[in-house]
This record gives sequence, C-alpha cells and structure tokens, in this order.
Amino acid sequence: MKAAVYAGKGGAITIEELPDPVPGDGELVIRVQRCGICGTDLSMTKGEMFDFPAGQFGHEFAGEVVALGKGVEGFRLGQKLAVNPSGACGHCIGCAGHNHVMCREAPSFAQGFAEYARLPASLAVPLPDTLSLADGALIEPLAVSLYGVRRSGMKPGARVVVLGGGTVALYAIYWALALGAGKVVALSRSERRRDLCLAMGADAFVPFGANEVGETIEALGGPADLVFECVGAEGMMMKAIQHASVYGKVVSLGFCTKPDPLIPALAAYKCATIQFLVGYGMDEFLTIARDIDKGHVDPKAIITDTVPLAALPQTMDMLRGPNNETKVHVLC
Repeated sequence: MKAAVYAGKGGAITIEELPDPVPGDGELVIRVQRCGICGTDLSMTKGEMFDFPAGQFGHEFAGEVVALGKGVEGFRLGQKLAVNPSGACGHCIGCAGHNHVMCREAPSFAQGFAEYARLPASLAVPLPDTLSLADGALIEPLAVSLYGVRRSGMKPGARVVVLGGGTVALYAIYWALALGAGKVVALSRSERRRDLCLAMGADAFVPFGANEVGETIEALGGPADLVFECVGAEGMMMKAIQHASVYGKVVSLGFCTKPDPLIPALAAYKCATIQFLVGYGMDEFLTIARDIDKGHVDPKAIITDTVPLAALPQTMDMLRGPNNETKVHVLC
C-alpha cells in the first residue's frame, strides 16, 4: 500500500510503499477513504519540542472495512467507519478521566494518510447510513471541540466568546450553541473566517483590533462568561483573559506549543478560572456519529478542498504559509 511517512525531527514527509496490513486478533483493516489535515499535523512535523515520532501519521480518518481479525464481532465487510486514533489501556491515570488522548500506555493508531489502516475493533466507530465518509473524517475534530465544551461546565444561556476561525474554533461555536449557549461571538484576525463562523451559528463576528472588547460586549449583551481560546498562538491567552467577565472562565483548546505569556494579576483581578484541555473519549465519537445529522448546521461546510495522497507533502507545505483553506481532506 501507499502511505505517508514522516522522517521525524523535522525531516521530510514522503509517500512510500509499505506492506498491506493484516488484522490480528480483535482487529480489523479498513480501506481509508478520507483523512483530514489537522493543524497538529503541521505543527508537529517541524522538529520542535512537540514532534511526532518517525513513521505514519494522520488522525482524522474514515474508511470501509476490508478485513476482519479473529474474534471481531458486530462489524461486516464494506461497513463504513470513523476511527478514534488514540488507544486506551483502560487502567492508567489518563484513562481514569475517560480521555483516550491522555492514556499513558496504549499505542496511537494515527495512520490515516495511507491506503489501508489496521486498528483494534474497539476504536472503530460505525457510521449510520445517513452519514458519508466525509462526515466520518470530521468526527475526530468535532470530538475535540465537543469534549472541550462539555468539560468547560458551560451553563445554559451563557455568553460565549470563541477566539479563532479554524476547525476547533468553528466546531466550538457549533457545540456551544448545540449545548445551550445563549449567544456566541467569534473573533479572528482573518476577515475571511467571518462567513464560516456565522455559518456555524455565531451571532456575530468581530475582527481582532483595538476596539474588539467593546464590540464583543455589545454583540453579547455583556462580557463573556466563557471564552474558548482556539488559536494556539502567542498572545491568545492574554487576549482571552481580556474578554472574560469578572468570575469568568477561559478554556484553552488551542494547544500552543510555544511560551505564551500572560499577566496573572489581570486574571486574578477578575478571579478568572483558566482550564487547559486536549483530547476526547469514545463517548464523544459515539455521540457525534449518532447525532451529527441532527445538528443545526452541516459540519462539512468547513471542508474547502480535497487532494490525493500523492499531493500530501506539497499540500502541507502550502498550508504552513498564507492560504485560504480551512479543512483539507486527503483522498487516500
């Protein structure tokens, strides 16, 4: 099979010929159809502090079952699946919090940039007939934002600010509204994100600027009870604190991999709470697969392009620079 392989330590990403996978006991093999390119794929293949190990990667993927290992029940050949790419041992401190990404023992099964993928049946998420494989490849990023909104403790009717206009931000808007937010205002440095933020249901869009706090308060009808930081760049945590109300809360979903200074006294003077989150559990995947087609908007609206597997290295280079893409799917 053809698969994308990262050399590690900031080295090249190449498309290589690898042996076709064979399922072991309790495993299945899928023919990968789609895999989304994530901001994490871009940031963790640069050889910096947070870096993928050498080997296969790609964690937003879906496909069809082509082989079943011994003991696998409840699945059939040709069945459409999404994949939770993070294994879970079930007994470590990370798993105790029902968060697969926090597992300290089980291996990752992020291998979606390939023609085929082998995985434990326990990580396979069946897709109902109403969902496409494009929907399936969006379940992982939807799960990131669903987990963040669920864990934020958001109260019904809350005034919510979402910083950013990328995938995690767009889906934070989606889930905040789905789970009972009163009003949601999106902020981004890029005006081109306006239409997508509004399409996800934001009540207003405010560009970053000197008057953004006042404009946001006016749009919300008051200061934000809850701020989701979904940019992951230096300066965003301080910006989030500026938007939070007295006794408000900031939830960091941006996963910034560089130092991001803030002024503790400004946060303290608001008695603000700051929460850092990453990951998801299997419950998020199952919830989304069950309910995604019942939402207030179509999550596929964020897909702006599709490319073949052979074009992945060049596409990732392009996405690291100025571009007009939101979510690019690789057709494997």
